Order: sequence, then C-alpha cells, then structure tokens
Amino acid sequence: MEKIKVHVLHTGTVTVDIALPFKQKTLNPIAYTGIFRSEKHQVTLPVSAYLIEHPQGLVLVDTGWGREIRDAQKTYLGAFHYKINKGVLPEGEAIDEQLLSMGIRTADLDYVVLTHLHSDHASGLKLVADAKHILTSREELEGANADKKRYIHHMWEGVNIETFDFADSELGPQHKAYDLFGDGSIVFVWVPGHTKGLVTTLVMREGKYLMLTSDCGYARRSWEQMIMPGVCINRQQLHDALLWEKQMAASPNCIDALANHDADVTPTVIEV
Repeated sequence: MEKIKVHVLHTGTVTVDIALPFKQKTLNPIAYTGIFRSEKHQVTLPVSAYLIEHPQGLVLVDTGWGREIRDAQKTYLGAFHYKINKGVLPEGEAIDEQLLSMGIRTADLDYVVLTHLHSDHASGLKLVADAKHILTSREELEGANADKKRYIHHMWEGVNIETFDFADSELGPQHKAYDLFGDGSIVFVWVPGHTKGLVTTLVMREGKYLMLTSDCGYARRSWEQMIMPGVCINRQQLHDALLWEKQMAASPNCIDALANHDADVTPTVIEV
C-alpha cells in the first residue's frame, strides 16, 4: 500500500478547569466544571482534528470549533457549557479554512468521522456538511441524542450523520472496532467510558500504526501515568480503555500516540 499521510491540525483552543482533562482529588465533586473554582485552575488546550490522505480517499477525523465560537459564543454554547469550556478560533483556523488553504474543498472529503459528539469535536460539523459521508458510531449518536446535559444538539441538527456498527476485533478493551476500508488501514476502536460511543483511531500500514486517542486520554501523560479525565459516564470502562492505550502506545510498532488536547502536540504531518 502507498504511504498514508496524516495532517495534525489545530482548530483553535479551549479553556477549561484542569480537573476536566486530569481528574483531581478535591472535595469539590464538580471541579471539572470550574464552578466554585478560581481562574488559577484554568488551562488552555489545543483543539485538534486530523486529515488523513489515504489511497482510497480523504478522511477527516473530528471538526473542531465552528465559526460561531468567534461571535456569539455564550448564546451558541449555552450558559452551562460556556461555564465549563470557552473556545477561541483565530481567523484561518476553522476546519474549512484550513482545508481550503491546502487546496481541498469540503465536498472533496470522502469521509468525516466524529470520534464523539462533544462540542469541541462536533462544532465545526456544519462547515463540512457537504462531505460525501459523515459518520459516527451508532452507540455515540444514540447516547448523544438521549443526553440533554453533556451535548449541544443543534451542532448536528440538519446534518446527515450516518452510523457505523462495531464488529468483533482483536483490538480495544471491548474487542470491538470498525474498519473503514475493510483492509485494516484505518480502524476506529471502541473505547467507551468518556462517552458511550467514543473511538480511538488507528492508522496502520505494514504492521506499524499511529494512534489518535481522541478524549480517552487528554495528553500523553494521561496513559503513561493513568490519569483519568474528570468527565466520564463509566469509570471502569474508561480505566480499561486508558490501560489499553498505554499498552498500545508502549509497543515498538507504535509510530506515535496523539491526544486531541495535548499542549505538547503541534500541527505537523506524519507519514505512516
């Protein structure tokens, strides 16, 4: 197979309480929201998306922030979500703007795959709504549609999202995954816990792989030190997923392992 090129893109930043990406021991049970916490606990993190140039097509993983973040952010996110996370999207960093600078129209995208539907991953969805296929796991869409607190539903309203089903696999803590092209080159591994249908992306070629963890772990130290995120729906599943990522990242076959919000990761291009 020809080499696969992965573009690591930053679509703005998000400012949150540090207890959201890295759970802390505190008497405050909702520390991750930033409520009853001072600004000294706030951290600003990148919001990543990934463009994969594959021999069988262009695949975008996540969409980052939409342009509404630049204007009426509090109205767009709602008061509760605005309290938890505040976004910044500089000119030129919206996903469609970055694609255009690379000579790619959004209609040229063969697949847009959402690892999950939290706001900083799905906000830019309407900017790429004319992609040939927009996918997320069935578990994620069903879980998101039923959850009025953790998700902002208008971000995907009117967008044709298709769902995929996981199949039995040797990969992942649940041994379930979705093989996009059926050849093992791009596989979305089910890593529930942070959300019901979260996936980690494996880009594989000739036994080597690049692992894109999404929000299972927020930074490299998450899996290296087994630091759980502050937000989850199933702590045991999340622990198992993080442990699996730790093992995968430590393998000599792993080219690199990247989290969506790791402050040490900069935009780059990786060949697999």
